[in-house]
Amino acid sequence: MIVAGAKGLAKELLEIFARRNELTNLYFFDNVSADAPEELFGRFQVLRTFDQVREIFKKSGDRSFALGLGNPMLRHKLANEFSKIGGTLTSVISPTAEIGTFGISIGAGSCILSGAVITSSVHIGRGCLINPNTTISHDSALGNFVELSPGVNVTGNCTIGDFSFIGSNAVVLPKIKIGKNVIVGAGAVVTRDVADNSLVAGVPAVVKKKIPPIEF
Repeated sequence: MIVAGAKGLAKELLEIFARRNELTNLYFFDNVSADAPEELFGRFQVLRTFDQVREIFKKSGDRSFALGLGNPMLRHKLANEFSKIGGTLTSVISPTAEIGTFGISIGAGSCILSGAVITSSVHIGRGCLINPNTTISHDSALGNFVELSPGVNVTGNCTIGDFSFIGSNAVVLPKIKIGKNVIVGAGAVVTRDVADNSLVAGVPAVVKKKIPPIEF
């Protein structure tokens, strides 16, 4: 397994692998940080080039990779780059996350961290990041590459569109629809639907500004 990233979130994923006794043939990747160590915690090699990634894929026969960094667009970018060289996007789920039994779907490459609670009839798209102590309640759906910060509460029958970011301790009230490429500020309480390409904040949350649409 290669974790794309070698800093904060990557370290949280490392703890998940440790608890699952999956530390053998584990590598990290960081091709942008000048201060990235050669080994994380003096033990796990940090790859610096995609040529090194290709070599590990070839040598180990394991082409799985996980997204060990935040920011929806960066996660999407690295998912595409690793996939282009033959990688298999893989989800990482903490053993301390509580995930319902019925009607759950989790897309490839999603990371669900410690203390998260996902009840029943919940859809989570590809490449999502569910940070510690978040709650997603029944009949809610997240699009692709959505990021929920620590302590977020998504109540029942909510939808959140692709590439949206929900700040720490924000609350999304029942039956709310949040569009694509939306930023919800920390601590906000979302009481009404939010259109695509918006930044909202406050209690209740209001639109502070429109943000540029995503272009690929």
